[in-house]
Amino acid sequence: MTTQAQDQSEIFNGTANVGLKDARSADGTDTRAIPAFVFGEELADLAESDQRIVALTADLGRSNRVLDFAARHPDRFVNVGIAEKNMITIAAGMASCGYVPFAATFGSFAALLCAEQIRTDCAYPNLPVRIVGHHSGMSMGFYGTSHHSLEDLGMMRTIADLTVVCATDANHLRALLRLSLHHPGAMYLRLGRGRDPEVYETVPDLEPGRAETVRHGSDLTIIATGSEVHPALEAAEILAAQGVSTRVVDMWTISPLDRDAVLDAANATGAVLTVEEGNVTGGLGSAVAEALFEAGARVPFRRHGVPDEHVPVGPPAGLYAHYRLDASGIAEVARELLQGSHL
Repeated sequence: MTTQAQDQSEIFNGTANVGLKDARSADGTDTRAIPAFVFGEELADLAESDQRIVALTADLGRSNRVLDFAARHPDRFVNVGIAEKNMITIAAGMASCGYVPFAATFGSFAALLCAEQIRTDCAYPNLPVRIVGHHSGMSMGFYGTSHHSLEDLGMMRTIADLTVVCATDANHLRALLRLSLHHPGAMYLRLGRGRDPEVYETVPDLEPGRAETVRHGSDLTIIATGSEVHPALEAAEILAAQGVSTRVVDMWTISPLDRDAVLDAANATGAVLTVEEGNVTGGLGSAVAEALFEAGARVPFRRHGVPDEHVPVGPPAGLYAHYRLDASGIAEVARELLQGSHL
């Protein structure tokens, strides 16, 4: 182990000289080469005309591409080091002085480690802090339970006066960042790892609290969020080949939940499947179940995601397949739901 200080970003990108790399592996992929991770670039563009925007990170500037922002607006960039809780409190202080701070770190650190700061320092005083939790769900793969953010949606949506949203792809992330500038209170933005397949060909025009229907159908509705929207669309194609017409709803707004979209889906298609890259306890599936039950909508329903367990260590693609969160797995779960509803 070298005695020279290492940037945490270099470690997680696989480029740090720490003597732990497998000689057979290539250098970590520079995320600037991955078009989907546009967080820093888009934020820098917005900051050109909005002097309120500041960016903070906890030593992960390369992983979340906040360095793209720092290169253009160095006077409005703060790297607090490995001090995530302090970062959220600092952001709250900046927000109280008229800034709109974007504080970015891994989702597992942002939501789980900093839950108290998000609630007490940001949401309770209704400050416009944007907590950006990237590499959410199981996307950290080999780094294990400490770096998996499977509980964040369930935790964050229970905090009063905190808006919780999930980015679907690059264009959707751009739309969320633009939308957030006009939002009065605190917001938790859940991002993937910047390799999200395209769902939106252009930047969508989002309305606060309103989900997007990205595919129409009449037999079943899949309500997905974040990284699971694209495989849900692929699953709908598989189901179509089997004679099942599937609506797909991008429920990017977790809190507030678009209850009207949920009830319309139940009434129009008669069966609802939720899909999320996270623990099914308390997350999107629970929110949709609450909406259906409270409205008296009795339709075949199933929550699909990670069961209430700690996931094993492994590559993200392997974990998605293991938990049937890839296209074929989602299609299989959907068929089980429909078959069960006809028993």
